Amino acid sequence: MLKTCLLLAATALSLCAWSQKQSITWGDEFKLRKGSTSVNVVYTDASGVYLEEGHLALKSYYVIGASARQSASLVKLDKNLQEVYRSDFNKELRGKEFETFFAFRDKLLIIATDYNKSDRALEVYAAEVDKSSGELTESFKLMTSLLKEEKKDEISFKLIPNADTSKIVCISTVSGKEKNTYQVQEFDKTLRSTTKPAIITNEFEAKTYQLEDVLYTADRKIILVGRVFEYQEGKKKKDKFLDFANYNIRIYNDKGKQVSEINTNINGKWLTNTKLMMSKGKDLVLASFYSKEKKGATNGLLVQRIDPSTGQVISTAEKEINYSMLTEEGAEEDKDDDKDSDSKAERKEREKLAKIKDEGEGFSKYMRFRNIFYTSDNGLVLLAENYHQYTYTTSSYSPGTNGMPGRWTYYTNYVYECGELMMCKIDASNNIGWLEIIPKAQREVIRTNDGSSAGGLSIRFGGFFESGSRPFYAGFGAIQAKNQINIVFNDNPKNADVLKPGQKVRGIAGFRNSDCFIVTLDEVTGKYQRKLFFSNSEVPTAMPRHGSVIGQEMYIVGKTDRLFGKTKLAVGKIASN
Repeated sequence: MLKTCLLLAATALSLCAWSQKQSITWGDEFKLRKGSTSVNVVYTDASGVYLEEGHLALKSYYVIGASARQSASLVKLDKNLQEVYRSDFNKELRGKEFETFFAFRDKLLIIATDYNKSDRALEVYAAEVDKSSGELTESFKLMTSLLKEEKKDEISFKLIPNADTSKIVCISTVSGKEKNTYQVQEFDKTLRSTTKPAIITNEFEAKTYQLEDVLYTADRKIILVGRVFEYQEGKKKKDKFLDFANYNIRIYNDKGKQVSEINTNINGKWLTNTKLMMSKGKDLVLASFYSKEKKGATNGLLVQRIDPSTGQVISTAEKEINYSMLTEEGAEEDKDDDKDSDSKAERKEREKLAKIKDEGEGFSKYMRFRNIFYTSDNGLVLLAENYHQYTYTTSSYSPGTNGMPGRWTYYTNYVYECGELMMCKIDASNNIGWLEIIPKAQREVIRTNDGSSAGGLSIRFGGFFESGSRPFYAGFGAIQAKNQINIVFNDNPKNADVLKPGQKVRGIAGFRNSDCFIVTLDEVTGKYQRKLFFSNSEVPTAMPRHGSVIGQEMYIVGKTDRLFGKTKLAVGKIASN
């Protein structure tokens, strides 16, 4: 009888989820102000949405020139996505460098820094913004000072909330040293420090260790997730390159002393990407994709529940992923993907890129976790995608005229390839309930003119201190609402009926000609539907990956870059009805 009741309840929830409909409302288009460099959603509340519009501001003026600093404007839009105010904070930031806007509970803070040359200290300041007016409620307060040992050292820092979002945590590091050193300090809602700085070091060379994630628990345990690399011999004599070796996950107390280490050496399994999270039961949950051989294809998913005090594994679940479930390497390019006059040249560049990529050393294809949602039945839904990120350089020659010499121009091409989407349910007993894969093949290439003569291919894995603003149009965004998860992404219009592995997939690279699709996933059963949401040819091209979620609404920015004229922007609000 009990089983029957549970089944009926689950069925009712499922039917309720499918009955929901999603809609998007776009605000009026507006132009990016002169000198602006970027725009993204930083916060949303019941009164509207807040955008950060980055730009340069005058730092100092000289007789023969001037210097600039990074700054930003805060733009508020109301519930109808109409502009309420625009605050640039140039006066308040005078003498300081803008760093970021930071949302903490119901507050919106502006973070800035100032370098004290005499003390070799990077001073971190914060001030609260009055969200109704866009003015500062107070002058900047000094949060902390981060010290250099050598003048050439560079300091990176990042603010995160702790596990229960009751405190602010500042994690910093000083690059330029032979060894890795990290400083972790906790602050309360008044921006006062509540702990002394914890200094953490490890035995790895700075170049062979990359911090990927930090988890700060409510009882002040610090968990560092790092990628360890090893030097390998290159194809040419005396050439060496760094090759990914394994993950290193260690737990420290609030004094910076190591208390345990999580074992990542699992017989016959090569961990290629991991995600560590705190479960509602206060245990750690470690989800990992693995390969059966180094540089091999993704072979499976491993989920472990871990005791945070000892680092010991409590339970393990495993699910093999048949490679036939994944999109074949090199999804078919759509000849109509980009109809501009330079589409043929771009296709030739992509063909050349594929050859360069295959010859690269230390390159591997891997799955990356993107989103984690807690479900009403005390389970987890994991969303991940197949992801490549790498750079290569190209050059072009312009012949001279009227006796003037020709000129070489060098470009750095940043390539982001976002492949199939994986959806997986972990139940309350740590078992893998279901696993589904939707094929897609997005590629975004961002080219910059750097004037450098360097060449070749390099592979990059996003580190903890990197902003992660790219790619803009590839990838996906997701929002949870009423026992379902809505997944939004740009794709080739010819992939409208692609739902399962094995179906023919068209690649997409010209996103202004793409369609935006929404996949509605039932978090109980794993069943899903896909439908056309809107066409990007009718609105500024959507950036779902950078969507911001509050409650059951998601805000996304659409952006259309112009060769001549100002960039056009619009903000859309996705709601479930």
